[in-house]
Amino acid sequence: MAELRANRVAEQMKKELGEILTRKLKDPRVGFVTVTDVEVTGDLQQAKVFISVLGDEQEKKDTLLGLSKAKGFIRSEIGSRIRLRKTPELTFEFDEAFEYGNRIDTILRDLND
Repeated sequence: MAELRANRVAEQMKKELGEILTRKLKDPRVGFVTVTDVEVTGDLQQAKVFISVLGDEQEKKDTLLGLSKAKGFIRSEIGSRIRLRKTPELTFEFDEAFEYGNRIDTILRDLND
């Protein structure tokens, strides 16, 4: 039951985070960010947000820095949009699977040429 609720909260957070990052966040360091997944612990205390960023390594670092600085704002926005007793603590991480998939795709295309 708790796992089902955590999954529902994670899906709702993913949707809301996408909206917040594209429309509400004004930090110039945060470029083209896509929320690929959100994992919420069973007790709903912590949420790990997986992101992919369009750009080079420096832009990725800047984006992660911008997101960590805006964590309080993002968390309060989530809290006002989703009805929970306590809004989960957010951590942002790069989605390595997305990068890995792109690299494999490029290799396969190169093989076909």
